[in-house]
Amino acid sequence: MGRLDGKVALITGAARGQGRSHAIRLAQEGAEIIAVDSCEDAKTTPYPQATREDLDETTRLVEELDRRVLARVADVRDLSALQSAVADGVSEFGHLDIVSANAGIASFAPAWELSEETWQEMIDVNLTGVWKTCKAVIPQMLEQGTGGSIVLTSSTAGLVAYGNLAHYTAAKHGVTGLMRVLAVELAQHHIRVNSVHPTVVNTDMVQNQAIYDLFTGVEGATREQATQAYKNVNALPIPWLDPVDISNAVLWLASDEARYVTGTTQVVDAGGTQPYRFPNVV
Repeated sequence: MGRLDGKVALITGAARGQGRSHAIRLAQEGAEIIAVDSCEDAKTTPYPQATREDLDETTRLVEELDRRVLARVADVRDLSALQSAVADGVSEFGHLDIVSANAGIASFAPAWELSEETWQEMIDVNLTGVWKTCKAVIPQMLEQGTGGSIVLTSSTAGLVAYGNLAHYTAAKHGVTGLMRVLAVELAQHHIRVNSVHPTVVNTDMVQNQAIYDLFTGVEGATREQATQAYKNVNALPIPWLDPVDISNAVLWLASDEARYVTGTTQVVDAGGTQPYRFPNVV
């Protein structure tokens, strides 16, 4: 018997990375999945985004677990597309119980060097896109009257500051604030809202040349060089988390094990946000 038997979960950014991992992990525990992704490149990121083929692979992996999945191409900046995905999912599965607002992008520069386009796209995807996801799902969850769980993906950058990430940090702090307000507004309806705050996670968002150079300060840095640099972010002597480490936190927040947990910041950071620690020696 799975911890999410009979539940339906909508996940944004589901084509690869953390989103795919969330889809698989929740499906392993019995959930049916509504998998949403834009499947197109952002304009200002230094790495390519997921493709339709990636989303199809997520679908295949969920179906291999003998769970049903409905995949939809929808940008979190497009409210009508999100609403259509929700409507299609409810038509297919009958209800919606769990939401993982996971979709996000990353780019890097000192605050004063960011272009207006880079700033705006970051806020539009990483903050406004999370709000639009919530706006698309909450009316359905209220109409059902059966409660539910909404998990917003923030970051350790939603709790502390990181240089060269002003726009990302601002957006992720905004997600944290949005979570807290929604937790208060939806508590009377037994809809729980929490956020997860990962450190560096082993996905395409961090495994690319631009971030290798940023973390090492070396142009053309190798993955091996970056691996050592990433260790300085964490207290535990590891360079990154695996996506499933975040998925396990999402699963717990979505399950009845956390039935009275709402308004919390679930930090999964290998100790990296602890203020008083000796940095790792590399």
